[in-house]
This record gives sequence, structure tokens and C-alpha cells, in this order.
Amino acid sequence: MFAHGAGAGMTHAFMSAFATGLAERGIASLRYQFPYMERHTGRPDAPALCHATVRAAVEAAAHRAPKLKLFAGGKSFGGRMTSQAQGAHPLRSVRGLAFLGFPLHGAGKPSTSRAAHLARVDIPMLFLQGEKDKLAEAALLRPIIAELGARATLVWAPEADHSFHVLKRSGRTDEEVLALLLDAFAAWAEAI
Repeated sequence: MFAHGAGAGMTHAFMSAFATGLAERGIASLRYQFPYMERHTGRPDAPALCHATVRAAVEAAAHRAPKLKLFAGGKSFGGRMTSQAQGAHPLRSVRGLAFLGFPLHGAGKPSTSRAAHLARVDIPMLFLQGEKDKLAEAALLRPIIAELGARATLVWAPEADHSFHVLKRSGRTDEEVLALLLDAFAAWAEAI
């Protein structure tokens, strides 16, 4: 189950490219939208409604593919809402959570308060983070991952920002970053 970020829905180019890349690696994905995106209101719904949406997506996936290993997560906001839902009450049949750019704090507002609930998540977690992500300063994220212990895996995308874009002068391309993220997810999911 793959939830979108706060400002772009499930058909955003990154969401589509990631889903296509998963399919190329033999991994099915279920993309879904939060109600505010369906209503085109722009402002994210209250967490309780987002958590209920995550649970509904998980139930739909578990019903449609009862024999598959299920993983939940998403891009930025979608990943955070998924982890909050899992931290409040375990998601049925979900074996692990994957975050693409976990939004640890607002831009220019370093904090770790958004990560407090992660201590209540008792399944494996994969953090795929851009090295230059302004919503997750490395100096703040690394200690959180260390505290989570063996449950958490952190993969850095060198030179990438929160959207996993890289500058041309980095010597990398967005496509290379996407391949790194997809390969990391596939290897992690296979190991669980």
C-alpha cells in the first residue's frame, strides 16, 4: 500500500514511476488517495481520517491478495500517516513499513517530535531518505534510527532532496536515484 505526499496525489509522476519500478521488480503496489486529495481541497485531512484511510487501504489489499506479503507506507506525509496508524493499532497483515522521505520536521524547523510514535511501531521499517532532505536533517534522523534498533533500516540517496531530485552537477540522475530506492526496497522486502 503506497500513500501519496501532502501536496501531490497518487498519479504524481514520482508515485507512478515508483509503482512502475516496483512492478518491473515483480512487486505489486496499491496506490490510494486521502479524501482531501479526492475533494481537491489542498489541505490534508485530520490525522484520524488519514489513519482510517490507511486502514481501509490495508483491508482492501489484504482482501484482494491474502497470500502476499503486505507492506505499507508512502511518500512523505503518506508514510507518516501510515506509521502513526500502525503505532496506534497494528495494521492487519502488514509485515513492514516503508517511508520514502519520512518528514521528520518542517523545512527550517529542526525537531524530532514527529518521530515519537515510531517507538510504538513493532514491525520492520525502511527509511529511504534523500541525503539533502530539508525535512529530515541527517543529524536528527540518525539517532532516531539507532534508537529503533534492528527494526529500522536507513538508506540514504546521495545528493537527493526530499523529492529525490538531484542537481546535474552531482553527477547523478533522478533515474539513478529512483533505481537505488527501488532496489533497496526490493532487497529489504525480500529479506522480511
